[in-house]
Amino acid sequence: MLKSTVRTFTLLGAAALLALSAMSAQAADCPTGKALNGYCKQRVVYHINNLQKATGALRNVKNHLNALGDDNVEIIVVTHSSGAFAMVDGTKNKKGKPFTDTIAALANRGVKFTICANTIKGKKIDKNKINEHVEIIPSGVAEVAHLQQQGYLYVKP
Repeated sequence: MLKSTVRTFTLLGAAALLALSAMSAQAADCPTGKALNGYCKQRVVYHINNLQKATGALRNVKNHLNALGDDNVEIIVVTHSSGAFAMVDGTKNKKGKPFTDTIAALANRGVKFTICANTIKGKKIDKNKINEHVEIIPSGVAEVAHLQQQGYLYVKP
């Protein structure tokens, strides 16, 4: 009887250690916390420097939000070069649809948008036409590097 009781306690102790080990492994897998669909919470920088790829990139941002849930991901879109034109009111995609509504919808979900001051100057973009949801930053490429240094994951569609 004593031998059976000791064996039971040994098995229970081993099971408890295994459960604790599994829980701590899960915590290590997601140090930022759990999001939807088995993903970890994330901080991501999307790099858009080509207007022709902007529609797809913004669709990726929307899909990213949908997959993790708006409260589980922080997304910053950094634009420069021809990609910056997607942040200018009146610019349309290949299908003739303006980017304005897409930017507003994503901004309402918490996405932050930026445009490079060097590009504004070099491409002679009228600052009055920059979308109201977009922040002007000194340098697009420097911002991408800075965000990566801060731990943001890099995505370039």
